[in-house]
Amino acid sequence: QLQASGGGLVQSGGSLRLSCTGSGRAFRIYSMGWFRQAPGKEREFVAAESYRDRKTYYRDSVKGRFSISRNNARDTVYLQMNNLEPGDTAVYYCAASGYYSYSDLTSAVKWTDWGQGTLVTVSS
Repeated sequence: QLQASGGGLVQSGGSLRLSCTGSGRAFRIYSMGWFRQAPGKEREFVAAESYRDRKTYYRDSVKGRFSISRNNARDTVYLQMNNLEPGDTAVYYCAASGYYSYSDLTSAVKWTDWGQGTLVTVSS
């Protein structure tokens, strides 16, 4: 089970750090990632860290602004979001996957366990 937190309302240019804590799993053997879904839009890939080699992947629009990291001892994955833009407004979901390649991790269907989502709202 995954539990996401850390969302909120922030002004454009601000920062937030999302957290996702897992329970009942061997956290270190799963790739962990974040997706987001804005109103009226499909869920989209944001960032992921591969369990196999710890490589990180990001969608182009967040590169240089967002950073994914994990603390296996705490079974927690983080998404540090800096220089937020109104276009980042969405519900953010954390997820776990047994896959590790870029092509798999950027596809929502390859993620098997999902958190409940946390809302991020960026005002202009």
